[in-house]
Amino acid sequence: MATSEYAIECRGITKTFGSVVANDQVDLTVRYGEVLALLGENGSGKTTLMNMLSGIYHPDAGTIKIAGKEVTIGSPEDAMVLGIGMIHQHFKLVDVFTASENIAVGTPGKRLPARVMREKVKEISHSIGLEIDPDRRAFEMSVSEKQTVEILKVLYRGQKILILDEPTAVLTPQETDRLFDILRSMREQGCAIIIITHKLNEVMAISDRVTILRKGKYIDTVNTSETDEKKLTELMVGRPVSLKINRPDVVNPQTILKIVDLTVRKPDGTLAINDISFEVRTGEILGVAGIAGSGQKELCECIAGLCPAEKGAILHQKENLVGKSPREIIRRGVHLGFVPEDRLGMGLVASMGMVGNMMLKTYDEPKGPFIDPAPARRRAEDLVERLEIVTPSVDTPVRLMSGGNVQKVLLGREIESDPQVLITAYPVRGLDINSSYTVYDLLNEQKQKGVAVVFIGEDLDVLMALSDRILVMCHGEVTGVVDGRTATKDEIARLMVGAGEEALA
Repeated sequence: MATSEYAIECRGITKTFGSVVANDQVDLTVRYGEVLALLGENGSGKTTLMNMLSGIYHPDAGTIKIAGKEVTIGSPEDAMVLGIGMIHQHFKLVDVFTASENIAVGTPGKRLPARVMREKVKEISHSIGLEIDPDRRAFEMSVSEKQTVEILKVLYRGQKILILDEPTAVLTPQETDRLFDILRSMREQGCAIIIITHKLNEVMAISDRVTILRKGKYIDTVNTSETDEKKLTELMVGRPVSLKINRPDVVNPQTILKIVDLTVRKPDGTLAINDISFEVRTGEILGVAGIAGSGQKELCECIAGLCPAEKGAILHQKENLVGKSPREIIRRGVHLGFVPEDRLGMGLVASMGMVGNMMLKTYDEPKGPFIDPAPARRRAEDLVERLEIVTPSVDTPVRLMSGGNVQKVLLGREIESDPQVLITAYPVRGLDINSSYTVYDLLNEQKQKGVAVVFIGEDLDVLMALSDRILVMCHGEVTGVVDGRTATKDEIARLMVGAGEEALA
């Protein structure tokens, strides 16, 4: 039985890493039976604070109370015992285990027989209005089903405090609505819920209160019903910010790439892209919408020359680029700027600084026996200023930067190469609202220069506001191409789940 109206009370929490103060005298309170949104720019200290609640870090100063009692959370196991469950953006499931087996793994106490466990999972899922097959294996599940299993793990362990980190990053609008229905049901059952998200429309839709951090400091806590997206943005950034995405008119678009009957397989042999055709035009932003895993990644990599096509063609001035390496494609005058989904795995060398990573695009250009790093250093320093990249120096390894700053480095490098075609896969994923709008402005600048921009995104509101045309994919196929100015969210969402244009009509 709770002895306080607050599930969590954090007072004066401070955490430092060397000379960096990640949290500086931060206060946070969360009531039972409410959803609290935690907002802040990249590097504002949100994740550090949550890691202290989940036992990964320990505060240097300050106190934490759970249900009115002061506690020390020294490990994730301590957090579990205190009733705190955290659902990370990347799920912690064993692919070959069933739903009930995944829920049982790591749960303290004697393990129940399989039959009893299945019944208990069904009972808990019914309590919050869910249907989940306890015998379904994780690798067979959709993203939303995996998230449901993560939530059931928390409920099965009797945890009444739930922390969700960017829970809608890879969900469709329908799956997001379903998740929010689950969270509302849990709120009605008295759970305390903290949700970290950069999507202000979701903050307004699901939260009761909002706590804002800026540069490691506590700024304010406001009632959601008494604020709006504009006010929240100003609190996060510290100054007025325009939330309007501009969409310049398309001027004299010309087809620069023509994809014809393209089929691509994944490394395991399964079909990733099945016989798709479309055009990429200059001076235009082509948005690509689809549920995660619908072939977007393979499409990007195939166009960039990073993965082979089984059949079909990618035509540039009637020349087929299929089978050519990225360097060969560039030498033929198709200057591709590629911002991949995996920033550090494919986009940048983690152990190198900005200067070294800038030189990766130009190191083999003929310039004598020695490489002069001075031009790359000037470009890197210019990007730090233009994109407000937070780094001790342009020589600091990029692995030491926050995810948002890494993304800025990657996008800035590709734009600096003056591409004819710029391919971007989720370029604002993990970025705060201010940085996201900086990226939208940069993409529009490229569009106005006549660059053909392919923008793979997950936020339909952004896709509709930024894109001139939107190509929708489902299970590796194109289910429709719609006008970004006239399309509706419902229309795109239905195409994302396989209802083609004829069915919609």
